[in-house]
Amino acid sequence: MLRRGLLALLLLAGSFGTWAQGVLPPPEKKPEPLTRILFVFDASNSMYSRWQTGTRMEVAQRLMRELLDSLARIENPNFELALRVYGHQKPVPPQDCNDTRLEVAFSPNSIPRIQKTIAGLRPMGTTPIANSILKAGGDFPDCADCREIIILITDGVEACDGDPCAASAILQSKGIMLKPFVIGIGLDANFAKDLGCIGTYFDAGDEQTFGKALNVIMTQALDNTSAQINLQDHQGVSSETDVPVILFNATSGATEEAMIHTMNYLGSPDTLDLDPLVPYRGTVYTVPPVQIGVSSVHAGKHNHLGANAAQGGLRLNMYGMPSRQTPPLAVVRKPNSTEIVHVQPLGSEQRYLVGTYELDILTLPRYRKTLVVEGGKTTELSIPAPGNASLTLKIASIGAIFLRENEDWTYVVPLDAGQTRQAFALQPGTYTVVYRPKAAQQTAYSKSQSFTVTSGATAIVNLP
Repeated sequence: MLRRGLLALLLLAGSFGTWAQGVLPPPEKKPEPLTRILFVFDASNSMYSRWQTGTRMEVAQRLMRELLDSLARIENPNFELALRVYGHQKPVPPQDCNDTRLEVAFSPNSIPRIQKTIAGLRPMGTTPIANSILKAGGDFPDCADCREIIILITDGVEACDGDPCAASAILQSKGIMLKPFVIGIGLDANFAKDLGCIGTYFDAGDEQTFGKALNVIMTQALDNTSAQINLQDHQGVSSETDVPVILFNATSGATEEAMIHTMNYLGSPDTLDLDPLVPYRGTVYTVPPVQIGVSSVHAGKHNHLGANAAQGGLRLNMYGMPSRQTPPLAVVRKPNSTEIVHVQPLGSEQRYLVGTYELDILTLPRYRKTLVVEGGKTTELSIPAPGNASLTLKIASIGAIFLRENEDWTYVVPLDAGQTRQAFALQPGTYTVVYRPKAAQQTAYSKSQSFTVTSGATAIVNLP
């Protein structure tokens, strides 16, 4: 016990030592989600039709058996399989559009039961594809971290007046499943458009194509693929980085990845693993944010996602401001817009997307400026530090302070009607205070007095 405790302390000390030397430990590897694949298998009467070396059913049974044999040989599989069948319980006529059932539920050891069930199928009934897809939504038990996939294998189109496209869209939008795969067995090419809206469609015109389609689908279903996010600068080079990026499932809206964009040791956008079954959209949290449009990633290829994120810097200075004073804030907007892009304190630097911005700096009086942020450059704006105006009144008064520029009056701040001593931090300039005793009930008691404020100094203003 003592030796184990000492070993733990040594490992912990080594970890702290690594951090202290500036060497990061290896990043934590995220656990892979469990992939759950539901086969929706057509056992309708038309599967008795001749196709290649046998009936469509015989060919499908044989190729599914071979696929499942291959999957059964995978060590430590991170997937579970289930089987729903339609058209296998009641013969036609009459047509039974509820002839669909989950025959094998999800479990870690479902392959032998799926093989046995498929081997025993005898085509009988109709083709209720839409109803089968909708009911398939309930075949996936609740799971905190799972990828839900449907593979529909059919030799016909919807026969029950349902809408398979709408059914698929409903489940995808709710995040119940990823985009399904559809394999059409011996179908007329004109039917592809009727099934392609359900999901990724494979037209199996012969046995060999059917087998390849199964293998391609399983590869995409079980493997992630590599990608990078290119954030282009003002020269069109993918050099912008160090900003948060959130990727979403473009169909369901679910959050897929949250990261800080990073350049690798080669100076290129770092590679990440993405799910090839997910249509992505993203937000790059520059100031203001930019969007990554809906993008599909392709299995077996290195994919590129990206956006124009050209940025420049904006440095706001207030020289001579006392260290104890809280720096004023600048409210940043796009021209002719009321939406606030950012709030930046003076004495700081912030990166913005290239463009024109209007600044409203919350000094007294407010300071307004329009600036252009250029790519790869830092724009600077400096304003003087404020001075102080210390006002003393003989009696509490109602009034206000105005900035005077020739005959232009700019309202700055009201007086506190309950105080006879008041102090204000004001930008350098000439001011006039207009006031009237609070208790007075005649305009004739109104008075005014001018004073000058200089940066870093205090103006003493005694009001009779």
